[in-house]
Amino acid sequence: MPTKAPLFTPVLIVGCVIIIVSFSIRASFGVFQIPIAEEFAWPRAEFSLAIALQNLAWGIGQPIFGAVAEKIGDRVAIILGALCYAAGLVMSSVAVTPEAHQFLEILVGFGIAGTGFGVILAVVGRASSDENRSMSLAIATAAGSAGQVFGAPLAVFLLGQMPWQQVFLVFAVMILAALMLLPFMRSPAPPASRAELEESLGGILRRAGRDPSFAMIFLGFFSCGYQLAFITAHFPAFVTELCSPVAPSGLLARVGITSTAALGAVAISLIGLANVAGTLTAGWLGQRYTKKYLLAGIYTMRTIVAAVFILMPITPASVLLFSVLMGALWLATVPLTSGLIAHIYGLRYMGTLYGIVFLSHQIGGFFGVWLGGYMYDATGGYTLVWWIGVGVGAFSALIHLPIRENRAPLPVSA
Repeated sequence: MPTKAPLFTPVLIVGCVIIIVSFSIRASFGVFQIPIAEEFAWPRAEFSLAIALQNLAWGIGQPIFGAVAEKIGDRVAIILGALCYAAGLVMSSVAVTPEAHQFLEILVGFGIAGTGFGVILAVVGRASSDENRSMSLAIATAAGSAGQVFGAPLAVFLLGQMPWQQVFLVFAVMILAALMLLPFMRSPAPPASRAELEESLGGILRRAGRDPSFAMIFLGFFSCGYQLAFITAHFPAFVTELCSPVAPSGLLARVGITSTAALGAVAISLIGLANVAGTLTAGWLGQRYTKKYLLAGIYTMRTIVAAVFILMPITPASVLLFSVLMGALWLATVPLTSGLIAHIYGLRYMGTLYGIVFLSHQIGGFFGVWLGGYMYDATGGYTLVWWIGVGVGAFSALIHLPIRENRAPLPVSA
């Protein structure tokens, strides 16, 4: 009787640790919105644009780092990403103009690309057995949520002990320290047929480019990036300014949440915590049901949750309820989308193909963050940006339905 392949491999464990560190830092940037804007007396749009450019650079860098990983080596791509990440953080700590922060966040974005989902999920996917792949991708994705759980509160705690500039230096040390685990990340060659091994990177890109399903996956991922980046960057400030006060003698105050600023940071953490369960559930369902229908359902539920939240009074209770519900849907799209790409196009160039699709996610992230800051300065609120997110979420729910979820035919060798 054949031995069942283990789910938790060294590759999966190390990949999760790297993603946790990378995403804990990335998820904390919304906490710096108010401190940096107040120190330099900048409009909200200035630092919002910096975070927006970070998201865009992350998206542009994803297929680049995916190709580096597939052509040169996974560990080379991760090391380059960590060095970019640390350099961007260190130089941002001494930047004093909006333009400098905006430029340096591009470097941070490339760093996230090299230490984030595109590279790590491809490594994990190749190292996983067929029966474990969907769950392995979900666990690695959930690690990003775990990073989000710790990132914002850690930033708030550190800001209480030191200036934001020193917090950036601490974060730079954290991402470099994660490289100590790379010797344990030995990725096997991807299981592939002879035809897959003979197909070039250019060939798979041309094949995907002619496939309407790939275009629909690309377009559908836009709203995920828009919603996630907008909420990550602006929700702490949104809650701080628009939520009704925390009751001084209520339950939240008794557990240490005494202000709307603290509530905003906790909300980001709660989203991440709920998403650990949501993402693992999505991975389990992805092994049993059609991925495109699961994705359409997730986007539909996101649309409903966001619309109901903005229509209701913003109270501490509604903020916490929204955080749990949206968190359960937060990164649940990632293992399903990456798994869908692996299923249709194979594993060999999964990193590059997922990186291209992820570019759409990050274009959405750019507009979510930038429009949030721009419309806040122009209108004094986030309502219009929020409703745009509701609209693009509904679009994503619909565009996933016609996707052909079957293995794309390989070219026939001469």
